[in-house]
Amino acid sequence: MSAHERWTRLLDALGERGSIEVGEAAELLGVSPATVRRDLEELSRQQLLTRTRGGAVLSGVTYDLPLRYKTARKADEKQRIARAAAALIPPGAVVGLNGGTTTSEVARELATRADLAEHGGSTALTIVTNAVNIANELAVRPYVKTVVTGGVARPQSYELTGPLATLVLQGLSLDFAVLGVDAVHPRFGAATHDEGEAGANRAMAEQAEKVIVVADSTKLGRHAFARVCTIPEIGTLVTDHDAPDDLVEQLTAQGVDVHRV
Repeated sequence: MSAHERWTRLLDALGERGSIEVGEAAELLGVSPATVRRDLEELSRQQLLTRTRGGAVLSGVTYDLPLRYKTARKADEKQRIARAAAALIPPGAVVGLNGGTTTSEVARELATRADLAEHGGSTALTIVTNAVNIANELAVRPYVKTVVTGGVARPQSYELTGPLATLVLQGLSLDFAVLGVDAVHPRFGAATHDEGEAGANRAMAEQAEKVIVVADSTKLGRHAFARVCTIPEIGTLVTDHDAPDDLVEQLTAQGVDVHRV
């Protein structure tokens, strides 16, 4: 097994469990404890985990993991959030979707909705996305018109960013923008780690009649580097039932309709 394969399996296990000991990691990978310690040190150097005495835990700092490393986190919550967000979209709407694990789930929920599939060959929904993985999944649905922005692909999120993406989005009119973000803070707003992603996501939000943010409770109350939109610009936040009451109250006071699912 290569080092990269070991790192991927370690991060997958950590995403599922939240923490891992050297002994159990060695058994999982079929390697020596010394090899596991070296792997954990390297992943810690990359800020993908936090080393502890005898093992590692998920980092307490919000950082940008590649998409494949994030799918296992809060998987049940993400699916519930996606289902609730997709239910807010009426047939015939023009919807912007940015990249991310939760918005990818929203795309799947929309693609399999019975009321949309019943349209047969006609267009039941128009999806505008800057995420190449979402476009790939939706392109085979005959009742979904899929519009993809241009731009430069980021391997962490499969999002297209840069001037091309922004230029395309600025020329469109959206009914909804469904945005996955890295952090939602009552004062700073919704934000992401990468300024390029934030720019494209901001353009999507600005062109939408209504902004729906999908974020699990671990992202609430946190800061990230680049703002996507302010709290008053968010129409609806769909999160899970672990969202703290005080944060929900602060968001609601600024006009956000918070759905805890």
